[in-house]
Amino acid sequence: MASSRVIIEKFDSVVLKGNPLGDPSEREVSIYIPPGYDANSDSKYPVVYGLVGFGGTGRMLFNIDPFMENLQAKMDRLIATGKSGPMIIAAVDCFTKLGGCQYINSAAVGRYEDYIIDEVVRFVESRYRCDRRAIWGKSSGGFGAIVLGMRHPEIFSALADHSGDAGFEYCYPPDFPAALKAFREAGGPKAWFDGFWSKPNRKQKEDFPVLDALAMAAHYSPNLDSPHMGIDFPFDLETGEWRDEVWAQWKNWDPVRMAERYADNLRKLRLIYIDCGTKDEFNLQWGARMLHSKLSKLGIEHSYEEFDDGHMNITYRYDVSLPKLYQALKD
Repeated sequence: MASSRVIIEKFDSVVLKGNPLGDPSEREVSIYIPPGYDANSDSKYPVVYGLVGFGGTGRMLFNIDPFMENLQAKMDRLIATGKSGPMIIAAVDCFTKLGGCQYINSAAVGRYEDYIIDEVVRFVESRYRCDRRAIWGKSSGGFGAIVLGMRHPEIFSALADHSGDAGFEYCYPPDFPAALKAFREAGGPKAWFDGFWSKPNRKQKEDFPVLDALAMAAHYSPNLDSPHMGIDFPFDLETGEWRDEVWAQWKNWDPVRMAERYADNLRKLRLIYIDCGTKDEFNLQWGARMLHSKLSKLGIEHSYEEFDDGHMNITYRYDVSLPKLYQALKD
């Protein structure tokens, strides 16, 4: 039997051309091809579209890590031991100069939801023999998985959300004081952003809460009339006073709030899998619990698990979600 492969494909996106941040329109899609895949056969395979967390790209899922299995090794093991059947995994690259992506359309960032739904799926499935689809991710990728899954049940039959952004009151505001301070000291968000990209070391710990606050505002409250990079913030940049009207735009994207609006779509899915660590450093366990409670109250069938760990280095949890996705897509 032929071994598994990871193929790095590239194509030039139409919808990402001319995006506001000047990010590249040509992007990679990293594709796991399971053992035994025969391009000349008529057999079709379930396909899982993978979304990574803030600060990552799809190819990173397949990086060599001496401490942990990469995704190719994990899938090979799951298939060899009978825990999962063979399936294709397509990991997308939606990295932006804001440090990551929430996988939604934004006038201040770009049309990343359209990129995935209208372009990536078509590109992958024009080249590989794919059957039903799922969407799967962690952190910002978990947010993207549940949001795109609930918005597009005509595309995805199942979803898995690992430690995804939810319960916005708990996960985002802790970053705001650092962002306020940094913006004031730099002379505004644009000056801070330009300074960040001019530094030789852009992985300083103190920068990431600021970058995260800037990125989330760009996704959830874009405003092309704003002088601050076409972005509105849920706090006044001078005084820090709370701006309820902008925060309302953010809450509109909170999966906890979205669940009721998209309840009928969620009921169409074969699997909704959600998990989170009880020690999550970004307080995402509260959002996961709220989302679990909301889905339960709405009578929406789903699988929910908590585990004794934090937010980082939890790829071992994919041993749970990937077999579940395979089963849901094959049943």
